[in-house]
Amino acid sequence: MQKKSLSPEQVRVICDPGWLNFDTTADVPPIEGIIGQDRAARAIEFGLQIDQDGYNIYVSGIPGSGRTTSVESAVREIAKKRPVPDDWCYVYNFKEPDSPKCLRFPPGKAVIFRDDMETFVEELKIELPKAFEGKAYDEQKNLIIRKFQKEKEEIIREIEERAKNASFALKRASSGFVFVPLVEGKPLTDEDMEKLTEESRKEIKMKEEILVSELSEAFRKIRQADRSLREEIQKIEYETTLFTVSPRINELKEKYAEFPDVIEYLEEVQRDIIENPSEFEEKKDIEILPGLKSPVKENNLFKYKVNVFIDNSKTQGAPVVRETQSTYYNLTGRIEYRPALGAMLTDFTMIKPGALHKANGGYLILHILDVLRNYYAWEALKRTIKNKDIRIEDINEQFRIINTPTLKPQPIPANVKIILIGSPMIYYILYTYDEDFEKLFKVRADFSSIMDRDIEGVRQYAEFISRRVKEDKLKEFDKNAVAKIVEYGSRIVEDQKKLSTRFMEITDLLREANHWANIDSSEIVRQQHVQKAIEEKIYRSNLIEKRIEELMKDGIIMVDTDGEAVGQVNGLSVLSLGDYQFGKPSRITASVSIGKGGPIHIDREVKMSGTIHNKGFLILKGLFAEKFGRNFPLSFSATLCFEQVYEEIEGDSASSTEYYGLISGISEIPIKQGIAVTGSINQKGEVQPIGGVNEKIEGYYSICKIMGLTGNQGVIIPEKNSTHLMLKEEVVQAIQDGKFNVWAVKDVDEGIEILTGMPAGKIQEDGTYPEGTVNYVVSQKLMELARRAKELEKKLKVADDSGKTSNLS
Repeated sequence: MQKKSLSPEQVRVICDPGWLNFDTTADVPPIEGIIGQDRAARAIEFGLQIDQDGYNIYVSGIPGSGRTTSVESAVREIAKKRPVPDDWCYVYNFKEPDSPKCLRFPPGKAVIFRDDMETFVEELKIELPKAFEGKAYDEQKNLIIRKFQKEKEEIIREIEERAKNASFALKRASSGFVFVPLVEGKPLTDEDMEKLTEESRKEIKMKEEILVSELSEAFRKIRQADRSLREEIQKIEYETTLFTVSPRINELKEKYAEFPDVIEYLEEVQRDIIENPSEFEEKKDIEILPGLKSPVKENNLFKYKVNVFIDNSKTQGAPVVRETQSTYYNLTGRIEYRPALGAMLTDFTMIKPGALHKANGGYLILHILDVLRNYYAWEALKRTIKNKDIRIEDINEQFRIINTPTLKPQPIPANVKIILIGSPMIYYILYTYDEDFEKLFKVRADFSSIMDRDIEGVRQYAEFISRRVKEDKLKEFDKNAVAKIVEYGSRIVEDQKKLSTRFMEITDLLREANHWANIDSSEIVRQQHVQKAIEEKIYRSNLIEKRIEELMKDGIIMVDTDGEAVGQVNGLSVLSLGDYQFGKPSRITASVSIGKGGPIHIDREVKMSGTIHNKGFLILKGLFAEKFGRNFPLSFSATLCFEQVYEEIEGDSASSTEYYGLISGISEIPIKQGIAVTGSINQKGEVQPIGGVNEKIEGYYSICKIMGLTGNQGVIIPEKNSTHLMLKEEVVQAIQDGKFNVWAVKDVDEGIEILTGMPAGKIQEDGTYPEGTVNYVVSQKLMELARRAKELEKKLKVADDSGKTSNLS
């Protein structure tokens, strides 16, 4: 008995607005948290709560499913209850200037410390020069200088007196001091020395050598006195500086007594200032070249600055950072440079934080694809998790021919939960090929693309719409518009019992419906505005579809939608054009002849078909042998082909269509051309579900409408696809009016009965089929083809033998 077509209620399940207990979304509270993702929500909650190494989270799902928004919302909710992390500063390292020191402070304390240090330096810039310019310091310094000056003068007088007693005079020359011998108080000339006896000259020479030795000792004492003078001056400078600096440093040390690292730093600051008090003197910039000056004073005092690296003074709870530009430097921080006299210089004040620093003590949300696009970023991220510290390094350093001096800041301890967002495919690839991945990301949260279409699911949809209305400042939606959006959610996922969680697409529909409500000057968004948005979205994308329909109408692409034909059937495929896909009918033909090759597929032979289609065709051959090759060997040739298709064919959804074409070609029983077919088959003849069922039906309906609806046209689909139907209202109305049909079949026998109007026939105990059935006609035709092939083989053999005899004679 031929199967009945599906009813209008079976091809589209409407959402009854009467089920919605509100008039507009103004009466609906906005939803909080993750929508329709209980499994993912539990996984995220677990991952955020467990505080163990490696329990970072990978959120898996398709784009547009609300992964990022939902995760960020859930993370922020938990972050509110967590403590605010500490502040971090970088300061000058007096022991290792190339390795700036990091200091840790409670939230908000780092800025205060910076301000205290700025105040401290500014006060010293005034008070320290003032202390050295004061009367007490000058008097003390001058007293020491006079004391040592007097001591040096006494040493000189003493050596002069000794020279005088030895009849010598001490004279200053260009090369230093010299002793000149005297006679009766007058210097001896060279001529006078010649006149002296040898013994007198020796005596003078000996006295001179003694005096020179004494002069050397005197100079040693003078140098010692100079050193003592400098030491005394340094001592009073030290005491003056200490007297000025110490009270202020002590105030800071008392204020920050609970931070040992800060105390150590302040002691180093004090030591450096005491050793270099002149740096606080008022100095003019040095003019290196005309018009080019070097700011000496600022360069000297920069080391007392504080670089507030991370400031959490205004943070509430744990920080939540979503980095959208996941480059190496954006994650780990950078060291900036400034040009100076043709060179690039840097210092600790130019160290800038990355996302890992900003999220430290909290949560960092990243899109894995953004991270993987930068290999160094991915390696740095893993290294941070493994080593539990964040290092700022210049990756360009390893590529430089000549090394440029740079900084190596002390690493900051890392305590950050990483949440990666990506596709399932990337997860599988990383899990398989990256040996660190499974150790570092132990929590997987799968976002489903569907949710149940039940009372709870519809309620959540309404609450989501209410939230989007308020967040995007849209007009309120009435209950009929909400019901329409619920139906659209089922249409997206092709399931009457499910709703789509691709909320980006739902949000787009809300905004576009709101636009059409504005055009209509309506105070609220109604059902017709939602329908208008859906239709306009299709219209913006269906140019190619309409062009193909024109070609079919004009007969350029040949498709029959009425009448009957042998070995010819309409198959259905789906063409995808990015954001839009539609169904397209194609003529499939079968040609049968005497032979032994069995069925072959032309598209497969010329390598225009994919592996899945090839598998489907081989299954078809298996089914054919199962049904007709039990009692006699199959001996025939047949070719199958997708007519006027010039791109690669992929998928097995046409395998049932090809089977029907082959059956018709062998039996010579015509197939109704007004009926198109889709569905894959297995080797037992069961028709299996396929994708794109709504688009295929609607695509064929559009062609039938153009060619003229007869009431006998329709589409055969797999029975399992019945729950996937959410057809357009126009198609549903055509079914209601008896102008179009949709049949759902369980196996190929049910399909052949619809296509031919004849019973298919069930196999009997003896392996034959009842007379008057399609399968009986097929088996008889196959037997006839096998008999004729055998007879032809005998004739060819006889002719061949006769030819050999003639040659022998």
